[in-house]
Amino acid sequence: MTTALIEARHMTRILSGVVPVTLVQDISLTIMPCEFVAITGPSGSGKSSLLYLLGLLDLPTSGDVLINGRSTRTMTEEERAEVRLAHLGFVFQFHFLLPEFSITENVALPMRALGRLAPRAIVARAEDLLDSLGLGDHLRKTPDQLSGGQRQRVAVARALANDPPVILADEPTGSLDSVSTEQVFDILRDLVEQQGKAVVSVTHDLNLAARMHRQIRIIDGRLASDERSIGANA
Repeated sequence: MTTALIEARHMTRILSGVVPVTLVQDISLTIMPCEFVAITGPSGSGKSSLLYLLGLLDLPTSGDVLINGRSTRTMTEEERAEVRLAHLGFVFQFHFLLPEFSITENVALPMRALGRLAPRAIVARAEDLLDSLGLGDHLRKTPDQLSGGQRQRVAVARALANDPPVILADEPTGSLDSVSTEQVFDILRDLVEQQGKAVVSVTHDLNLAARMHRQIRIIDGRLASDERSIGANA
């Protein structure tokens, strides 16, 4: 039986305060290999909060998140950081590339943090990833010398740097024009169909969500539905 890449078990996240705020309420779900998953729902429903919990960027108040069958609840922050580096890649709406570094150096950062490759191998892999995403002529440029769509492709390359089995994306096309949106969507779909990765993406674009394999809908922090998409192969 295939082990889930990510498994959430009765996961709840409450922000403490004078008036406690529940971001995510009692969610259980699994992410399996080769899944292309959309997380949808109204603004403020808890979509990004759920993604950050699945990606160990935030911790549940109760419940657990398992990565490859391993509980993360009692891990130290150092252990969780290593799991994030090795098993999870992140793409955000505003890419968060470091402006003072070249795009090659940006892609190299996760590999340097994980420390499994020699310096020359790190640079070679960063360049290969960028070249595979159509950025081979821009290796020495800084992010501000690229278009929005190009910067988001750099962010995808960075997410792939350590060859993680799961890519987590938070509105990766939210700030892009329609042409760049299609380019980034096609890249994410190819990661699933050609490289066997799981991609989980928060999106407000229901047309894109309908073209993904599975839609998880969140309303008021709760799992409202979890369905396969009719148009998954479109």
